[in-house]
Amino acid sequence: MKISINLNKNVRALKTALDSDDVKFKEIKIGDKNGCLVFSADMTDKAALGELVLRPAAHFKGIANEKTLSETFLSPETETSCDVKETAQKIVGGESALIVDGINKAFLFGLKKFDKRAITEPPTSTVIKGPREGFVESLAVNVSLMRRKLVTPDLRFKYLTAGKFSETKIAVCYIKDVADKGLVDALIKKISDIQIDALLDSSYVSKFLGEHKTSLFKQIGNTEKPDILAAKILEGRVAVLVDGSPIALTVPYLLIEDFQSPSDYYNSSYSATLARMLRLFAVFISVLLPAFYVSAQLFHLQFIPLSFLLTIVNSIKGIPLSPSFEMFFTLLIFEILNEASVRMPKYVGMVVSIVGGLVLGETAVNAGIISAPALMIIALSGICLYTVPELEQTFSVLRLLFLIIGGSFGAYGLIIASGILLTYLVSFENYKTPLLAPFSPLIIQDLKDGIYKGFLTEQSRRPLSLKNANKRRSEK
Repeated sequence: MKISINLNKNVRALKTALDSDDVKFKEIKIGDKNGCLVFSADMTDKAALGELVLRPAAHFKGIANEKTLSETFLSPETETSCDVKETAQKIVGGESALIVDGINKAFLFGLKKFDKRAITEPPTSTVIKGPREGFVESLAVNVSLMRRKLVTPDLRFKYLTAGKFSETKIAVCYIKDVADKGLVDALIKKISDIQIDALLDSSYVSKFLGEHKTSLFKQIGNTEKPDILAAKILEGRVAVLVDGSPIALTVPYLLIEDFQSPSDYYNSSYSATLARMLRLFAVFISVLLPAFYVSAQLFHLQFIPLSFLLTIVNSIKGIPLSPSFEMFFTLLIFEILNEASVRMPKYVGMVVSIVGGLVLGETAVNAGIISAPALMIIALSGICLYTVPELEQTFSVLRLLFLIIGGSFGAYGLIIASGILLTYLVSFENYKTPLLAPFSPLIIQDLKDGIYKGFLTEQSRRPLSLKNANKRRSEK
């Protein structure tokens, strides 16, 4: 429905569209004409509205028309709309609308004001050295954080909206002449094609951006830190910021990204390289150790050193469960404790995870339900799993699958399953970027920021693993 020149008709149409107590209608006088100001009481800066709109309107003298009124109001964000539905949508989004008798357009003022969380260090990316600010749930604040990091006109933002009821604002962020234009266009098209009732978080968007809908492995990168996001888009990636979410998405994604920590880039190259090696080693332990222990007990006792074998034999004496069921039972206890500690209130959860783990584990061992080596292996596996927290869910599923295979087919099954998994990962691509780059395919230059963390002065070119328009990062 179009906005007409009849004020009463427009007011009735907006009251029908906005039948909600938080939307206020205020009748005002502008020169020789009547008007009505419509705004959401809880999302509008009323002081600014009074100073920049109501005060100029009260002092207006002369003939009120579109041209004279446009020059009268002092709001820095002023636009017009000819459609009632569009005007209503803008009002519930926090903007204020002014409709005037005899003018078939609504004046819209971007005077939003609502509470938002302060900028703090994100809980998922704490660092000892380096910036401690993190993204918040406000898109405008997150955009400003990126502008502060990269003070260049080449930093571009393309705004889109998605979600039938939420009308969520989404910003595609990239650096002109660095990001691949084809990648930017592909992301914009995918976001534009999203059909869903509401997008409440960036994780919703990531489900639509991935090219392999049923894959167990991540396809979209994410971060809560502006400095990390700035570094990623400087390498040629494209970022997606979603209003209402503190987590930014990045495309394309490489598996090696989650083995890299924010601290690596603020510490020495030697300590960063050692830390990455430990994370990779810990992941192998977390996924393979329970499966290898069960398969060795059932099929390959010769793999276990004699002294350790004697310890195992003494510890499992009288255990009613088979090695496979014993490991499953121990893993089940660990997962239940983990889930309870996450779901319970913070301080209660700490007590449950510590006391529950100690009491249940000790009691189960003393009661002869599980053996001490099985408990120790599951505990070690669980600790190692969280050295790469972003991949914890993926590796938890893999650990369970390998445990089933190891208990059913032994070491030969584990070798075959590992080969199948490696083949799948080697052939996995997302947005024409191999998941295992720079190791498969092998890209020598990019190994300077793989498991080995090279010196900053060595990285004069952008990663060849990623599609970017400008390969040169800096002069040597």
